[in-house]
Amino acid sequence: MTTTTTDERALAELQREHGPALFHFLLGLTFGDRQRAEDLLQETLVRAWLHPEAFDAPYESMRPWLFTVARRLAIDARRSRQARPAEVSDMVLESSPAQEDTADSAVHALDVREAVRTLSPEHRAVLVQIYFRGLSVGETAQVLGIPPGTVKSRSYYALRLLSRSLPGYSSRSSTLSSASRETVSATST
Repeated sequence: MTTTTTDERALAELQREHGPALFHFLLGLTFGDRQRAEDLLQETLVRAWLHPEAFDAPYESMRPWLFTVARRLAIDARRSRQARPAEVSDMVLESSPAQEDTADSAVHALDVREAVRTLSPEHRAVLVQIYFRGLSVGETAQVLGIPPGTVKSRSYYALRLLSRSLPGYSSRSSTLSSASRETVSATST
C-alpha cells in the first residue's frame, strides 16, 4: 500500500470480522470493565488504521496481530494506572462525609461550656449525669439521691436556660430541648 493510513473499508471489514472476539478478549484482560475494554478496542483499531503495513503481512489473518497489539495496550494501560494514584468516582465523593471544621466545633464547645457554667449546681449536676455520662433518669436519680421526677424537671429547665443563654443556637436548642425531653422520657420508662 502506498497510503499512510488504512483504507476505511478495510478497517470497517476488520472491525466487523474481529471486533467482537477482540472485545471479549479485552473484557477478560480488564476484569470485566466494559468501558476500558471498549477504549482498548478503539485504540487497537486506531493502531491498525495507523499501520497499513500490517495488512500486507504474510499472515492469512490479521487476528494474531490485533490480539498482540490489544494485549500490549492492556498491559500498558494497567501499568500506567498502577503508577498513579487510584481514581475516585463521583459516587464515592458524594457518599463520603464532609469534614467538619474543627475551629467551629471548638468555638461551639467553648460556648456550651460557658453556658453550662451559668447554670445552678443542681441543674448542672443533672445535665452532666444525663448528657455527659449517659446515665438514664433512674440512674441519675440514684447517683444524685433525688426523685426521678425532680431529675426530669431539672433537665427540662436546665435545657431551657441553656437555650436562652445561647442565642445563636436557639433553633438548634429548641430541637435539642424537644429531643432531650424525648430521650429523658424514653429512658425513664
